[in-house]
Amino acid sequence: MKKGNKYGTHRVIEPKGVLPQPANKIDNNMDEIYDNEILIDVQTLNIDSASFTDIEARANGDHKKIAEIMMEIVAKQGKHRNPWTGSGGMLLGTVEKIGDALAGKIDLKVGDKIATLVSLSLTPLRIDKIKEIRADVDQVDIDGKAILFESGIYAKIPSDIPEKLALSALDVAGAPAQTAKLCKPGDTVLIIGAGGKSGMLCCYEAKKRVGVTGKVIGLCHSQKSADRLIGLGFCDHVFTADATQPVPVLEKMEELTGGQMADVTINNVNIPDTEMTSVLSTKDTGVVYFFSMATSFTKAALGAEGVGSDVTMIVGNGYTKGHAAITLEILRESEKLRKVFTELYA
Repeated sequence: MKKGNKYGTHRVIEPKGVLPQPANKIDNNMDEIYDNEILIDVQTLNIDSASFTDIEARANGDHKKIAEIMMEIVAKQGKHRNPWTGSGGMLLGTVEKIGDALAGKIDLKVGDKIATLVSLSLTPLRIDKIKEIRADVDQVDIDGKAILFESGIYAKIPSDIPEKLALSALDVAGAPAQTAKLCKPGDTVLIIGAGGKSGMLCCYEAKKRVGVTGKVIGLCHSQKSADRLIGLGFCDHVFTADATQPVPVLEKMEELTGGQMADVTINNVNIPDTEMTSVLSTKDTGVVYFFSMATSFTKAALGAEGVGSDVTMIVGNGYTKGHAAITLEILRESEKLRKVFTELYA
């Protein structure tokens, strides 16, 4: 087997010298793998929410057109990086082959079912056939192959959680895990996009961390998602609003916090132009975590400067140590949340 680079630069076609994620085109030839790669027989692609929302809009909801757009993206780039959002997603598949340099050095064997925890925007991918598109959960079943680099992270699918349920949760594992790190007892936490997949997980984790002296506030786009979130009982307050309109949300947060605002704001939405809602809802000494890949960090940084806010802003890194374990444990701890996730995503 050929010797590969730890970070996968041996797969970069152009431009040379960059890593696979920013590369315009990477090699997705699966006939021969490098000595430090894992070949995966792919079952399901879980497309990043911002990416799928964008593709679905461009296709006017037509599944055939969605499939065509996805096939074109992979044919052009050798990976599934949405050219308009820059984001990807992750996948579920079975280990088909392990490179010689990794054999016996990792906790995987041929036949293991895994979810990759690195973005499709850097993963060599070949789609042979798109079998089913489940637009309501951003998942696409395919026949195809993918490569996981030596530096790539993954999670084995646990035996006590159904595959599709585990995949839906692991897709957003970074959000609740980062919430666990950022929230402390007594904090007031605002979750924007609280009724969505990552939002519900974050609400649970935030309430667990802030305790009885803290407060969790959930902002939802629709009354349906707000009612679902209220039923879960993780939030002290739930309200509906358009997160792209910062002033009404600011006024509501002033009302709910007595003018104190949030110590921590977690932004989970999949649409642009919610940056200033996050900034204005957070106190100067607070933290905003932008998990959303629809975030413009230019708008966030310059917007905060423009209103004189000294808030600390954190880029939504989808990885933090233990994120997969934390997220799967939430589904084990909360029977109500697991039931909702099963109904919606599995």
